[in-house]
Amino acid sequence: MKLKFIAKVLRWIVAGFFISSVIAVIAYRWIPVYVTPLMVIRCVQSVAKGETPKLYHHWVSLNDMSIYMPVAVMASEDQNFRRHKGFDMNAIVDAAKEKMEGKRRRGGSTISQQTAKNVFLWPSSTWIRKGFEAYFTVLIELFWSKERIMEVYLNSIEMGDGIYGVAAVAAQNFRCEASQLTRSDCALIAATLPNPRRFSSKHPGPFMRSRQRWIQRQMRTIDVMRVD
Repeated sequence: MKLKFIAKVLRWIVAGFFISSVIAVIAYRWIPVYVTPLMVIRCVQSVAKGETPKLYHHWVSLNDMSIYMPVAVMASEDQNFRRHKGFDMNAIVDAAKEKMEGKRRRGGSTISQQTAKNVFLWPSSTWIRKGFEAYFTVLIELFWSKERIMEVYLNSIEMGDGIYGVAAVAAQNFRCEASQLTRSDCALIAATLPNPRRFSSKHPGPFMRSRQRWIQRQMRTIDVMRVD
């Protein structure tokens, strides 16, 4: 009897998770994402260290951002973003090969995968989290447009110490509105994304400037993205 009861409870938990996750993804198709698990985790970590938490975040629509910001992150992070269905198998295979060969590891995650992780999950590299990431990636690709995925990504991604989203990084590091960022600014912001707590778009070093120039060259082949 106890095993049957436990099995029943587990079925209800699994069913509840699937139903609630689908509802959340559908709701975020229209509702702005004002807070993410990473924002909360970073604040808790600061408090645990005896520091004052930093949280700079302001939601803006895709059409209120510089037209170059989506282009820059696609050039930097995911050049096949418009074509894939959430997963770039070529990038995943290349990343796996480099790992096996002991070379410098590259990220195989797409913008869709990063969005799923940022909005719904926690920052770790466990197989459990990666499994949930794949699940939520499928959901957002199913229920959201590419423009919505990009909009949520650019509003939720970490772009500096306590800085989340393009509006916040524009205000904190460039003293302007998100719509006023130049092509060069956007490339520099995108250059920091592999490690925004280590690399700064406010005080870029030679490596950041080199990466910025590379991204600007890649941007020439990518079209702008707007919401109709």
